[in-house]
Amino acid sequence: MKRVLIVEDQPDIRKLIHMTLEFEAYEIHEAADGTTGLRMAQALQPDLMLLDVMMPGELDGLQVCQRVKHDPALAHVKVVLLTARGQARDREAGGKAGADEYLVKPFSPLQLIDTIEKLTAEA
Repeated sequence: MKRVLIVEDQPDIRKLIHMTLEFEAYEIHEAADGTTGLRMAQALQPDLMLLDVMMPGELDGLQVCQRVKHDPALAHVKVVLLTARGQARDREAGGKAGADEYLVKPFSPLQLIDTIEKLTAEA
């Protein structure tokens, strides 16, 4: 069973993502901020992280992504950035941080599942 970590500060969005994934064969974990998300990633070693870009606190999604991708113990983790920012420069920043995919909110549940299946099939 693939392990997925959702890191999203908005409880409603976290719940919607969780509900979308609970019918699939995933072990789902959640964090409400970047710092907690990074700690959980280190402890859980997820196959995939769904990571909001704009979060309050010490670490935003880009910083968490960068740290995950530069940590040899976590380099295998696939990261999907979730954001309302869809400009070319935003996508470029996500690519520089090491993101495997970039989904612009609002995205459809089907789009999310397709993206996750594509990335976890590569793993």
